[in-house]
Amino acid sequence: MIAHASSGSLFSHSIGRTDAGVSARTAAVLLAVAVTAASAQFTMPLPFTKVPFVLTPFAVMLTGAALGSRLGFLAQAIYLALGVAGLPVFAPSVELMPGAARLIGPTGGYLLAYPVAAFITGWCAERGWDRRYLTSFASMLAGLAVIYAGGVSWLALLPGQSLATAIIGGFLPYIALDLLKAAAAAKILPSAWSLLGRRR
Repeated sequence: MIAHASSGSLFSHSIGRTDAGVSARTAAVLLAVAVTAASAQFTMPLPFTKVPFVLTPFAVMLTGAALGSRLGFLAQAIYLALGVAGLPVFAPSVELMPGAARLIGPTGGYLLAYPVAAFITGWCAERGWDRRYLTSFASMLAGLAVIYAGGVSWLALLPGQSLATAIIGGFLPYIALDLLKAAAAAKILPSAWSLLGRRR
């Protein structure tokens, strides 16, 4: 049961203690940043919207759950900082502006929601939600909801947009595939816990 699960993230348990050393935490956060940046490169533009399809939410939810709330949040904040600084970590696009301008464009709301989504999935994982598939999936859905709430809300505020057009252009085309990504991410965490238990 969740109430009786030991607290802490998969990362903290994998190294044998919850107060990981600075070097281990730094390496884990940088790896999460790299995974997020790499996932953003797998993108597919859609002709009816400026919001491309990306794999980034999968990375955000998965690394947030694996690292825990604080490190997950930090990893996504660093990811955004690198993108704002002009490094090519955001999804490549001929329509979307690079660097800091990306945060005020059509995808800005999604991007700014990443640290919060990682925190939410990490918070759930620290309380044992990632030990079982159904609760792991629920935590991924919570993170995904944060990303969509940020993205759609931001789209609705842009000139010429409304909540209805934001939902049509920034939610409906993606939700089915993102639910599949959430389902896949949710399956990884319990499997990783099972593997960790067999190694000990």
